[in-house]
Amino acid sequence: MSVATTIIEHMFELLEKVHETRETLADRAGTPLPGQLSESELIDLVRELEDLKSTAAALQARATVDFADQREAAEECLGVPASQRGRGVGAEIALARRESPTRGGRHLGLAKALVDELPHSFTALREGSLSEWRATLIARETACLGRGDRAEVDRQLNGPEAAGWGDRRLVAEARRLVYRIDPHGLVDRARKAAADRHVSIRPAPDTMVRFSALLPVADGVACYAALKGAADTARSTGDERSRGQVMADAMVERLTGRSPAVGPDVAVKLVLTDRTLFQGNSEPAHLEGYDTVPAQWARDLITHATNSAVGLWFQQLYTHPGTGALVAQTSRSRTAPAGLADFIATRDQTCRTPYCDAPIRHTDHVHAVATGGPTTTENTQALCEACNYAKQAPGWVARAGPGPRHTVHTRTPTGHHHRSTAPPTPGHQRERTTS
Repeated sequence: MSVATTIIEHMFELLEKVHETRETLADRAGTPLPGQLSESELIDLVRELEDLKSTAAALQARATVDFADQREAAEECLGVPASQRGRGVGAEIALARRESPTRGGRHLGLAKALVDELPHSFTALREGSLSEWRATLIARETACLGRGDRAEVDRQLNGPEAAGWGDRRLVAEARRLVYRIDPHGLVDRARKAAADRHVSIRPAPDTMVRFSALLPVADGVACYAALKGAADTARSTGDERSRGQVMADAMVERLTGRSPAVGPDVAVKLVLTDRTLFQGNSEPAHLEGYDTVPAQWARDLITHATNSAVGLWFQQLYTHPGTGALVAQTSRSRTAPAGLADFIATRDQTCRTPYCDAPIRHTDHVHAVATGGPTTTENTQALCEACNYAKQAPGWVARAGPGPRHTVHTRTPTGHHHRSTAPPTPGHQRERTTS
């Protein structure tokens, strides 16, 4: 028996053991635990299961690194340029972990750091004494060090004195040790971090959003101080709004040049049915850049815009009467351009890759133009930049296929298949009629 055959048999045995263990635990979790278990035993079970999660994370990291190494070696044999090897690995890892491509890329980087450069953290993770999150913190804070220095800091952060440290203490100690070893490197890292400044928005419950900015510390503190000063002034003159409300309103006014009471001075795309708009129907609407919003909230927004100085425009969206699939649009906007990209963005709402809800950056041909794909609504989808680049790596194949709504079938280089279906449009369900 060859060495390769033996390794394959051991891998099948390992996969089978993992599968059997998971099924056993799943069956056990489906029924109440024995009533005779004491509080102490139940707490021990919680701890053992937490240790098991860490051990599983270590094995997953090892498998991730081995997968990446095999893929890059295979692409080298295929003549793929070094700068392009492994381009789609993070995306495949993300699909396997049922998470976004961004998180998949981070996990790939963490796995490589643990296996190759953080031996003490990897051992602690494997033994169950370190969580995957805390291992991520150590990897992040030591990333600027060389291999030898990084391993030394890793050793000190996993010593017995670290037991009981909170996350903040762990990060603080890591930064102190890094600064002692390489003060100039930490300063350079802080300077380079300014290039990562950005503004983001994420949906929050009850038709709210979290609007945040990552800024250099001096700028961030200055912004907060300015808003706090506005709140102090307003409160001192009898303003009945809370300090937080005044700060939020001041931020909106200073960014948009318009009071929040007047409304936004930018176009907001709200997708809703005629029944919701004109007949008081309860079918929800969709606010682009946010998510589903209640029907009455949508009507209130339109009423507010109509009665204010805000410009109002309508966009007609047509759905298939049976399936609810978005099939066409017209536009009466004075400023918003009509076109395929706009239609696809409205239909898909966010990046179409499974588990990825990143903002749309590219209108992508499902079947590439280079291999005969047409530029049609059926052969286009909305993707974020990272996902579009990932699917261009060797071995990725995507085709639009049948389904109640626009559906894309993707096959990864490992042969795994994933399906993505466009989200439903507001009010797509037909009302039942009686015969």
